[in-house]
Amino acid sequence: MSGNGTDGCLQVEQRGAVRWLRLNRPAQRNALNRELVEALTEQITRAETDPQTAVVAVAGNGPSFCAGGDFRHFLELHQRGHNPVHFLKTVSDCFSRIEASPVPWVAVLHGHVVAGGLELALACDVVIAAAGTMIGDGHLNNQLLPAAGSSMRLARAVGHGRCRWLLLTGELLPASELADAGWILRVVPPIGSTRRPKRFVPDWPNVPGPPSAASRRCCIGSTRRIPSARCR
Repeated sequence: MSGNGTDGCLQVEQRGAVRWLRLNRPAQRNALNRELVEALTEQITRAETDPQTAVVAVAGNGPSFCAGGDFRHFLELHQRGHNPVHFLKTVSDCFSRIEASPVPWVAVLHGHVVAGGLELALACDVVIAAAGTMIGDGHLNNQLLPAAGSSMRLARAVGHGRCRWLLLTGELLPASELADAGWILRVVPPIGSTRRPKRFVPDWPNVPGPPSAASRRCCIGSTRRIPSARCR
């Protein structure tokens, strides 16, 4: 899909230099299934090849940003004799591509952000959250381990203490606390039917691709302590 439109589980809207993606499975709290992950992956490629797109902003329709993986989808995979590990690798690959993309990504959070939803947000460059947003890992609550980034990215984002607490307890923390940790850039008024997320992402400068991509690599490199040569 290019330009504006809806691909079932994902809505796409181009507003100036910002490509808006809205997870569109509200009845399932935007839980991740193969269709949604494949649609996100396609949009990574489209954003990277569109000279009019300077940044991608991802938000969610309905009461939550994303509640993680779709357990019904996991059950269907099991019933068909498919190993869910292959799907989890698809999710991990998608989020790794977001993190490595030359195009910056902004996550706009509201409601609940859990497990795979947290991992999607962790892959983004900038995170904005509505007041009242509750965020956590939650994998251990379902006797699972994170497979798409929490175990690697969470400590960098919120510090080792909060990371261990989130991973080991499954507790949901308010966005305000994670803003204090430096991961969430800002907490904004609640996003309701009259307050659309796009109002909280400022107009993004349409910086030419190569300088923007190089700056992004340097930012990522500094957080990973990668040698400066990698910023070239």
